[in-house]
Amino acid sequence: MTPLSYHHLFEPGTDAKAPPLLLLHGTGGDEHDLLPLGRALSPGSALLSPRGNVSERGAPRFFARLGEGRFDPAEVTQRTHELADFIAAAAARYGLDRHQLIAVGFSNGANIAATLLQLRPETLAGAVLLRAMVVLDQPAPAGSLTGKRVLLASGTHDPIVPNDHPPRLATLLRAGGATVTLQSSAAGHGLAASDIAAAKKFLT
Repeated sequence: MTPLSYHHLFEPGTDAKAPPLLLLHGTGGDEHDLLPLGRALSPGSALLSPRGNVSERGAPRFFARLGEGRFDPAEVTQRTHELADFIAAAAARYGLDRHQLIAVGFSNGANIAATLLQLRPETLAGAVLLRAMVVLDQPAPAGSLTGKRVLLASGTHDPIVPNDHPPRLATLLRAGGATVTLQSSAAGHGLAASDIAAAKKFLT
């Protein structure tokens, strides 16, 4: 896969102090889905929004699944490296500082943001993971995430993400030195106002 072969949108930033955001949609979304969220969370940020390059019965995703909550680690790893290569190429194309780049991912997008932190930690400065689950059950390498911040926002009534997954994922990321904040809302898989408020606070 060539580095810029992901369909994507880029919005230049208008505030030099606002971190650039990598927006990663959920299953069935596209490169337009999270633009309003990105603008609301961090006004003035540059926004890079790729479309997942895997199709699940026509629904774009960032990696395939064998079933609900079941994944092929080799396929996930391949797709994670493909996305990391795209981000590196896009950062060079658009003049983005990857030392400041924060991923904002929802569901499948949050999952690949987490695997980016586990497998290609140099890609991101941190992440807002909205409704993420454990996909690769392996700790981030020691020291690989030192200085990086992660917000893990979960719903206590989420029918897709088991309740034990957010704390398990936090442990895997903390193994690499990340500072992880767990935010829990009385919500399902969809986002709640408390998620937006926590993410906005995290990004400022």
